[in-house]
Amino acid sequence: MNNIKANYIDGFVFPMQRKHLNEYKKIAVEIAEIWKEYGALAYFEYVGEDLKLDGTRSFVEILNLEKEELVIFGWVLFSSKKERDKANKQIPNDPRIKALMGALTNPDRLIFDASKMVYGGFQEFIWAK
Repeated sequence: MNNIKANYIDGFVFPMQRKHLNEYKKIAVEIAEIWKEYGALAYFEYVGEDLKLDGTRSFVEILNLEKEELVIFGWVLFSSKKERDKANKQIPNDPRIKALMGALTNPDRLIFDASKMVYGGFQEFIWAK
C-alpha cells in the first residue's frame, strides 16, 4: 500500500446473512479483480467484528442489523474521480459482472441486497502513512 497514491475512493457498507459469507467471498474476489482491470488501484472488503463504541451510533444500528447478519465494509481506491467515473460507466456493461451480480441478486436465493447498501464516493482529505 505504501506505493499507492489514491485521490478518490468509493466506500460501501452493507449487511449480509452470515450463512452466505463464504459464497459471497468467492464472488467478491472475482469482482475485485474486474474492478482492478477497469482502473481501480486496490479493492478492500472487511467483515465487521467490533461494531460498537460508547457514545456513537453503530453500524448495527444504522444498517438495522438482524441477528444472523454481519457487516461488510469496503472501499475501492482510484487515482482520481475521473478514473472512478470511467470505471463506473464501463463495469456494469461487462458480461462477467452481470453474471456474478446475477448469482448474488437472484431473488430465489438473495445473497446481496443492494437496497440495504450504503455507498458514496470520497475525495482525498488526509493521507497518512
